[in-house]
Amino acid sequence: MNKVVSNADEAIKDIHDGAVIMLGGFGLCGIPENCISALVKKGTKNLTCISNNAGVDDFGIGLMLQTRQVKKMISSYVGENAEFERQLLSGELEVELIPQGTLATRCMAAGYGMPAVFTPAGVGTEVAEGKETRVFNGKTYLLEHAFDADFAIVKAWKGDTHGNLIFKETARNFNPMMAMAGKITIAEVEELVPAGQLDPNQIHTPGIYVHRIFQGNNYEKRIEQKTVRKKA
Repeated sequence: MNKVVSNADEAIKDIHDGAVIMLGGFGLCGIPENCISALVKKGTKNLTCISNNAGVDDFGIGLMLQTRQVKKMISSYVGENAEFERQLLSGELEVELIPQGTLATRCMAAGYGMPAVFTPAGVGTEVAEGKETRVFNGKTYLLEHAFDADFAIVKAWKGDTHGNLIFKETARNFNPMMAMAGKITIAEVEELVPAGQLDPNQIHTPGIYVHRIFQGNNYEKRIEQKTVRKKA
């Protein structure tokens, strides 16, 4: 099966209004920049986005928030996006904040084909409201359901035409587990090589999980900067 597509526009062409999508990345690292830009250009709306964070105002998912394309964010950290804050406080954006480990575990459960998992994270907090609990060996656990995402969009360092992926250093973050979890997984890579050129021992995500792959371009690779309040 030919998994290679020409560009981001072709890769995301069937992402429809109201879709649930996972987006890899952690902070500003390992973000599928090309696909996000293509979604902004396409104007797909009413999206539910599952991502560790919501980007910043002018980068990552923040670009889709600016154009009001996101209906709901499922994240663990969203503290660097003023537009996100405005939409949340005004009631324009539905938000589900969950512990970071729970976010990762729900991604992995989806990839493993498990409908749900039990975790102690969030017990006794607002996270636990309305959720089933069980006690194992004297400790209380929450039942957390696996994510059900229509698409997973990830960004890798290298990939081959069969969809095998290698992530570089911390850009690995949420990308591999999300690549396993989407009904359709789209991968953009910095370098695309013929099948057989990658060392099998270095592959992080086997091509069996990837449905579309393309070589991206013009990556900004932003670095987060420490920000402090200005003195009065």
